[in-house]
Amino acid sequence: MGKRVDYINDPAAPRANSVVPSVVAIVQDEAGRVLLIHKTDNDLWALPGGGHEVGESIADTVIREVKEETGYDVEVDDLVGTYTDPGHVMAYEDGEVRQQFSIAFRAHVVGGESRTSNESKAVEWVTPDEVADLDMHPSMALRLRHGLTVSGTPYIG
Repeated sequence: MGKRVDYINDPAAPRANSVVPSVVAIVQDEAGRVLLIHKTDNDLWALPGGGHEVGESIADTVIREVKEETGYDVEVDDLVGTYTDPGHVMAYEDGEVRQQFSIAFRAHVVGGESRTSNESKAVEWVTPDEVADLDMHPSMALRLRHGLTVSGTPYIG
């Protein structure tokens, strides 16, 4: 896919030409640390996740994406929220400009071991306090914050 540029409520942003449902996973260990990746496409820290593919359930997407990007096997626990802000678009080198459509889930590790991929140049377990020091897109930080603090009714936005 190559490099990407994120825009939020930027009047100079290119107009969206696609919507791709995607997922992120808020995965915590027994110590309360959160699993994060350092992405290769935008050089930011993020929750593991990615695009939904034909033929899989949305929970299968979470499981596949976490495995691909981190090396860990997970099970999905619950829904955190949906994030569909039309003011947030992502422009890719190939001309695709996606409107944000992300569904966040909580999950837990059931196996595997840490490894990077072509989408993640680092895989780290980070305490919630350490997250503030990382370079993370505001929309990703919002999903993470909700995943760590919101329970009950999922966020819809």
